[in-house]
Amino acid sequence: MTGLVARRFAGLILTLVVVSVFIFTVMDLLPGDPASIMLGTSASPDTLAALQRELGLDRPLPLRYVDWLAGVLQGDLGVSYTYGVPVAGLIGERLAVTLPLASMAILVSLVIAIPLGVQAARNHHRSVDLAVSLFSYAGIAVPSFWFGLLLIMLFATGLGWFPAGGSPGWSDGYATAFQALLLPALALALPQAAVLTRVTRSAILDVLAEDYIRTARAKGLSERAAVWRHALPASLVPIVTVLGLQFTFLVAGAVLVENVFNLPGLGRLAFQSLSQRDVIVMQDVVLFFAALVIIVNFLVDILCLVIDPRMRVASR
Repeated sequence: MTGLVARRFAGLILTLVVVSVFIFTVMDLLPGDPASIMLGTSASPDTLAALQRELGLDRPLPLRYVDWLAGVLQGDLGVSYTYGVPVAGLIGERLAVTLPLASMAILVSLVIAIPLGVQAARNHHRSVDLAVSLFSYAGIAVPSFWFGLLLIMLFATGLGWFPAGGSPGWSDGYATAFQALLLPALALALPQAAVLTRVTRSAILDVLAEDYIRTARAKGLSERAAVWRHALPASLVPIVTVLGLQFTFLVAGAVLVENVFNLPGLGRLAFQSLSQRDVIVMQDVVLFFAALVIIVNFLVDILCLVIDPRMRVASR
């Protein structure tokens, strides 16, 4: 097990280095000069050259990459061209919104998907299974931002139970911040719950077809015990794998929902930095997203090895 973890960790470090080189190179190839954008088209050549020297844009690409990577390893992500503040502080502020939002969405998705997937598997080819399948198809087909607009119209504008958008921050109290994040979390959770329901149903059906489950039933094991005590634990590997992918998607891909609810999240920061050509913020945010995907996949890999001993044997 230790050797497997060490090999996976070495692969993680190598992947992060390769991804960082790719991100820095692609960002440098984007059209437009940050110094020109900051000063405008009327700036004199001398002023433009001075700002490029100040920002380090006149140095060769490999040297700029080494300096950037050294800063990242020390926790110094540079200073935003647009906001004039450290990028690490910007990312930290936005993570205080995005991480709780993604965590709430994953929790809501689990609460919806696991019971529905289990009931669909227990009632295979019956009306319950058909109803759950229809929910899954509808959830996958409905875009999160459109569902978010419906939630705003019903619960914010119509009933007035929740705010229509914005985030007061955690300093105003956990209840207020939780209330502001609940509707966007529901909007994000619906399609994820639909996907996870399908995965749970399929995984449990595969396990219920195994010989040891049929033998246990023949010895008098109840259907409820067969599903909850045996089939669900044996189906955790695909469920955990999908959860890992969903969490990274919710952190990195919630930009539309964050814009619908006017939330100052990390996805919205990435969108704003792209429109403002703030290269240093863009490359740091994209690197964070890439590192999050790689690290979460690594942790999911290790968790799957712990859950299923057969995977440890197959990986040797």
